[in-house]
Amino acid sequence: MLMAIPDWPIDDRPREKLLNKGADALSDAELVAIFLRTGARGRSAVDVAREALARFGSLSGLFAADAGALTAISGLGTAKYVQLQAVLEMARRALREKLDRGCALNSPQAVRDYLRLKLQDRPHEVFVGVFLDAQNRVLAVEELFRGTLTQTSVYPREVVKRSLHHNAAALIFAHNHPSGIAEPSRSDEALTSALKQALALVDVKVLDHFVVGAGAAMSFAERGLL
Repeated sequence: MLMAIPDWPIDDRPREKLLNKGADALSDAELVAIFLRTGARGRSAVDVAREALARFGSLSGLFAADAGALTAISGLGTAKYVQLQAVLEMARRALREKLDRGCALNSPQAVRDYLRLKLQDRPHEVFVGVFLDAQNRVLAVEELFRGTLTQTSVYPREVVKRSLHHNAAALIFAHNHPSGIAEPSRSDEALTSALKQALALVDVKVLDHFVVGAGAAMSFAERGLL
């Protein structure tokens, strides 16, 4: 006979566990269960969460699932899909607000987290520019180019135009690899070099270029590739 979560020992209940030990003490399934609040007929919220994670392989896979795939799981309807998308967008906006409040280089992890959350689940390649002023404060974040599953055409001339439009002093670039592998290709390195040279002509610095994969973001600056 299935035991409902309220009948579990207090220390095993996800909500109580979070309150007593903090959110980082919970498993992925327990965190998803708190979000779900309720399960399905004959299954607890934790059971539904485990099925969803098994179906999509990970939290990032769950977040990337479209409405049809998510709602195919018993206990996950359209309302849950909408709520999940709202949570993800709030997380993106919270990270963006953190960037907007200060110097981007004083919070490199916030930059990395924001770009990873913005790009990692896109089904096609997207190339993004983070435009910064002379104090390295964020002026704008723009999706500059969009491509296919495997490549994106990026035009340095257009990047220079957008930099001048924002009166930017520096730029951070990012693009995703839908394959999930956060490693730069030879063409990524060549593109970064070309962008750096083109922007140098108008006194705009390239501070970093992130390659975003499944749950990771590789930094050109940290690799010594700039």
